[in-house]
Parts: sequence; C-alpha cells; structure tokens
Amino acid sequence: MSGSAGFSPKINDPAFAKYQKASNKWALTFAIILALIAIVGFPIYGEKSGEMEMPQSLYYGLAIGGMFIAIALIQIFRKGRDITWDGVIVGKQVFERTTHDKNTDTQTTHTVYEYKVKRSSGKVHKHQHQDCDTVFNYFDIGDKVRHHKGFDGYEKYDKSKDAIIFCIACGTINNISDEVCVRCKCPLLK
Repeated sequence: MSGSAGFSPKINDPAFAKYQKASNKWALTFAIILALIAIVGFPIYGEKSGEMEMPQSLYYGLAIGGMFIAIALIQIFRKGRDITWDGVIVGKQVFERTTHDKNTDTQTTHTVYEYKVKRSSGKVHKHQHQDCDTVFNYFDIGDKVRHHKGFDGYEKYDKSKDAIIFCIACGTINNISDEVCVRCKCPLLK
C-alpha cells in the first residue's frame, strides 16, 4: 500500500501538541538533573581531588548547571517561535569526509549524504547525515515538502509511491500502511 498526494491535515491532531509538551518537559527535566549533578559533583570532585577549593568548585558547578538549563530553555523557546513553511528539495550530493582522532592519531572516512531544501522565501536549509542514506534516498530533487512548526523533519507532499513514511514527531521510519507511529503513537502524515 502507498500513501497519497497532498499535505495531511492530521498535523492538527491533539497527539502532536501532547508530544511537543511532553518533549519540552523531558528536555527541561533532563537539563535540571544534569544541572544538579554538576552542582553536587563539582564540589565533591574538588574536595576529593584537592584541585579546587570551596566555593570555587561550587561556582563551577553552578555555572555548568546553569548552562544546561539555559540550553534547554533556549531550545524550547526556539521551537515555540518556529513556523510552518513549504519548500522544495533543490539539491542532493554524496561526499566523503575524513575526521582525525587526536587521542589515537587515526583518521576515519565517512560518507556524508546531503540534501538541500529551499523555502518559498528563498532561504536554503542544508541537511547532512553521516554514513546513513535513508532520509537522503527518501527525497528526490523537485519534491515539495512542508516543515511543521516545532518539529525537525519534513512531510513530503507526494507519498503515493512510497513504501515507508517518517514520523514527523519522532522521526521513526514506519510502513506506509500504518496509521500511527510505532514508537510515539502520533498519527502518520499520509
């Protein structure tokens, strides 16, 4: 079975708002846990190692803990200010990238799969996936796509020839015949 052509109205299902709210809650909870670990951990480390005295170790912990919380809040704020927009896949390329590990003094070569999405406003978004071509192969140059507010992926306009579909909420690959995502249970936009 294959999907259909057109952008799905299922994006208005309450499951998506619930998913976003839960995602923001977990991001903030995780940041607070990391902050508490830093606030408690730095003074303990400083005392045990003798490398830092109080209150310096506490200040380091507070600074790093505050950074974790600030990053989470910035991400939540940015998702809230995001907008829905339409675009077109305008470019695809595959290339090799070599990275150097200073610790082991070794080089590793990776295959990079890149695709570009041009918004109707003219802005181009470049996406790269290292050593994984699944998303790259899902899109073809000329495909119309929609970015939905608060989510990272794209909904493809014409899904009529597809056997798989990506969940717009969590990014999981699903069979096109499924109605909801196997992972997060949000409706699939088909």
